[in-house]
Amino acid sequence: MAATLAAGCSRGVVVGYGPLFQPSVVAIAGSPAPRLIDVQTVSHRAFLADALFCAGGDVMLGSNLDTAWARTVHGHASGAALPLPPPAQLIDPLRPLVDDAAVVLINVEGAIGEGPVSGKCRPGSTRCYQFRQEVAAAWALRSLSAQGVVVGNVANNHAMDAGAAGFEATIRHLREAGVLVTGADTLPALVPLRSGDTLAILGFSTFSAGPDARRLEDVRRHVSRAALRYRFVVVTVHLGAEGKGAQRTPDGSETFAGEDRGNPVAFARAAVESGASVVFGHGPHVLRAIEWQGDALVVYSLGNLLTHGPFTREEPLNRGGFACVRLSRGGGVLWGEFRAIVQQRPGVAFPDSTGRAGHLVDSLSALDFPHTGARVTDGIIRRR
Repeated sequence: MAATLAAGCSRGVVVGYGPLFQPSVVAIAGSPAPRLIDVQTVSHRAFLADALFCAGGDVMLGSNLDTAWARTVHGHASGAALPLPPPAQLIDPLRPLVDDAAVVLINVEGAIGEGPVSGKCRPGSTRCYQFRQEVAAAWALRSLSAQGVVVGNVANNHAMDAGAAGFEATIRHLREAGVLVTGADTLPALVPLRSGDTLAILGFSTFSAGPDARRLEDVRRHVSRAALRYRFVVVTVHLGAEGKGAQRTPDGSETFAGEDRGNPVAFARAAVESGASVVFGHGPHVLRAIEWQGDALVVYSLGNLLTHGPFTREEPLNRGGFACVRLSRGGGVLWGEFRAIVQQRPGVAFPDSTGRAGHLVDSLSALDFPHTGARVTDGIIRRR
């Protein structure tokens, strides 16, 4: 493993670990057919600009498995989901929001692959969903940032929807498309920066995929191990209750559908105290507060960025955005910005010129963290 790390960093390429994470090739966005070039070339080009880091919430570009929800959501007698445009076309409206970012992080909500799999949902279940995106979704995710590095988190409750084999296939498809993967194990995904430093990204969840966010001593160990080696550590986490009633951020354990979904405040505190510069949360499907913890920034939930299914029918489930930060040499956050989006219908999202999502985050931050909550004014994330 050490040899792999040293070799990768010396060449300035994006590096992962194990057989599923070998450096690979990527497609140049906009080419008429996937044209393969060396990862080293893309990584070098990505960091000619300042290292702006942007993160968005849940992304699911359709589903080729469980579509039974469509019968209720769309009022159709058939259980088949309504057709969506190709994945790359769904991504198109979001690209201008992150075209200045060197690194873009999103949560990959669901497996990626094709062919039959054994179902995880029991017959007659009303609280179980099984999602898997077509292979083209991996290439679409990579196209989100033509010049930057795209990182996909797979530590969430839908990454295993196609089983263990489907989980491995998801990682393989992301890798082949040139997407860096985090959250598959306890080791950070690594991005080399122009400064010569390395950005380490760790993924956690309260589910079977990814390190357990409820085991705070383990969280401290994994984050501090990365912080001892790398100047910049970013943590992404899938936890918390879900739905319209989950906009508030409690300092206590949350439950949903009979499951322990963790304590978001305790998790963030453990991650920051162990050396994380930023914590990006997702999972509740709604936006939550943003809090300053010293020079570190905690975004408790980025909501839905671009999801297809029964999750984006009404306010505030249709609100999300990218949180973007620049990091100081000391590892803290120098500057932050919230770039709002709105989903006009499931699977179709656009930049929101009204900035309503930012106003919502500002209000929630004042309610839940009156002393440390961030101000979000004109899209800029400020201190109170």
